[in-house]
Amino acid sequence: MDGKVLEFTLRGTILGILITLVFTAANVYLGLKVGLTFATSIPAAVISMAVLSAFKDSTILENNIVQTIASAAGTLSAIIFVLPGLLIVGWWADFPFWTSFWICASGGILGVLFTIPLRRAMVVNTDLPYPEGVAAAEVLEVGEAARKSDSTESREGLMAVIYGAVASAGLAIVAATGYATAEFTRYFRLDRFNWPNAASGFDMGFSLALVGAGYLVGLSVGMAMLLGLFISWGVAVPYLTAHPFPVPHNPFTLADVDNYTDFIWRKHVRFIGAGAIAVASVWTLMKLIGPVVSGVVSTLSASRAAKGGKGERTDTDMSPGAIALIALACLAVIAWLLFEFLQPTPLVGRTTALIATAIPFVFIGGFLIAAICGYMAGLIGASNSPISGVGILAILFCTLVLVAVVHPGADARQALVAFALFATAIVFAIATISNNNLQDLKTGQLVKATPRAQQWALIVGVIAGAAVIPPVLNIIAHSMGFLGAPNLHVVAGTKPLPAPQATLISALAQGVIGGNLNWYMLYVGMGLGVGLILLDELMGAMKWLRLSPLAVGIGIYLPMSATLPVVFGAIIGHLYDNWARGTPSPEYSKRLAVLIASGMIVGESLWGVINAGVISATGSGTPFQLAPVDFPWINEVATALFVALIVVLYGWIMVRAKAHRQAPSR
Repeated sequence: MDGKVLEFTLRGTILGILITLVFTAANVYLGLKVGLTFATSIPAAVISMAVLSAFKDSTILENNIVQTIASAAGTLSAIIFVLPGLLIVGWWADFPFWTSFWICASGGILGVLFTIPLRRAMVVNTDLPYPEGVAAAEVLEVGEAARKSDSTESREGLMAVIYGAVASAGLAIVAATGYATAEFTRYFRLDRFNWPNAASGFDMGFSLALVGAGYLVGLSVGMAMLLGLFISWGVAVPYLTAHPFPVPHNPFTLADVDNYTDFIWRKHVRFIGAGAIAVASVWTLMKLIGPVVSGVVSTLSASRAAKGGKGERTDTDMSPGAIALIALACLAVIAWLLFEFLQPTPLVGRTTALIATAIPFVFIGGFLIAAICGYMAGLIGASNSPISGVGILAILFCTLVLVAVVHPGADARQALVAFALFATAIVFAIATISNNNLQDLKTGQLVKATPRAQQWALIVGVIAGAAVIPPVLNIIAHSMGFLGAPNLHVVAGTKPLPAPQATLISALAQGVIGGNLNWYMLYVGMGLGVGLILLDELMGAMKWLRLSPLAVGIGIYLPMSATLPVVFGAIIGHLYDNWARGTPSPEYSKRLAVLIASGMIVGESLWGVINAGVISATGSGTPFQLAPVDFPWINEVATALFVALIVVLYGWIMVRAKAHRQAPSR
């Protein structure tokens, strides 16, 4: 295969860009709604194989390039964990296209470049499992075998994505008509349980996208999030409603149980989750310092040793000259972005000092983060990597350094908060791409691809993703908006998206610079985080199911409507996987489940973007409302449809898995 190969083609590039645009829009919406994004490599590979099977000369390497380009959708879209913070703090009223584009593009391209020196140590000469990279390679190899005989598996994989998408979008459309509710919420007092003056609540979201996300994150993460829900709503909320000291005054009374309970959760309990997330992130990074340092040293040694010999196609990276030239161009763009940002602010007189501080933060911090995120992706997969924790640590470090450099007065604090978010967004773009790049290179290694071609393909994917993120964000910002953000023309009747990570990171930046952070609850969360780490390590030593401290913290921090469906999806997926292990083709059965889960996410998320566009264009918060406002069966219809669609979708893949068992083995 080392002769002339069909790999980086025009048709593959166009197909990869088209998939990137679709999946990026879906991931932006999903991330703003629930704080999770999904890996797009496997569904992109299936779609690519189904489309390119029409061309007799298509190859596995060409399909690999398509999924490499499209994988940028599952990574660069995570920029929404930081960038909306500029609206949440009231600095921006919308997302200026070129500024937002260059933040994503320059940071994302640096993320590609920074992981190139790490490839040999972390991909070639390593025992890291790269679960998603290996799975994507397996899908490509099975698809190639199917293409050479028949394309039944590719077609069924594509149909799994389509069925999942139609079902999830269909449920969301019915909810938009008013005949079904999107979520069922109830707050209640606990007097009847002998807990005087205490209250709690229940909030179930009827979202197939979140059920699909639950399957992809797995049972361990699902159970950890369930523990977080119990800590939040079973312990912290009841305790703080019954014992308001030492929390600040609640403007509501327990007689108004809905607002009273919601206030306690939003203003206090969420910061317990934030503290747990921060400690869990630090612990994760501490465990990775040794392997990352040794990996970088090994890579530099391998690069020097390889200079004297002839490089093979399957071991050829972008040239050092190209890497250096593109990196310098990106840094020049970043310096220009920072300069332009500072000019209309009260910080203009400190422009030189702030840029001199921010550029090393972006370059040195970006490279370290690239190594850390790449290692985490290799260890536990890009989807499970605690990328948001990296963002939390980055904003804390950035704000502390900037305060030490500037010593801002009251008139400059908001500007410094915005500048910290702006600089951190660039670093976060580096982190998102590096979190995925090595995963793709592992897939390429297994299918004997050209690393240099994949690296250029990732740059193409970054640019395509950077072009679609700003307009999608603007559509959402001017229709639904973000919870707590001012200066937006939000349509009446819509519910703002929570944007959980962006809200948290913004609150941390404002708290550090303004000195009004809810430290008490953060300290409680940090103490809880230490306990969760000890519990997780003990369960690991006992060979029990691990409970990720980071996932527990997320379960505390996110709304119950966003986490409970994820928990259900993880449980359903675990039961299905156990069933699939008893089939003669368990990997094929599980692959169908992965694809139908990805379809669930894509369908509802794309409908969310379309719905936001219609809301923005019409000025109506409920443009698809058909049911009467007092329709009595709204909860029952939602529950019945939710359950029925899950049964139908999983029933279909079980039937296909059984049918595949009867197919002749290759």
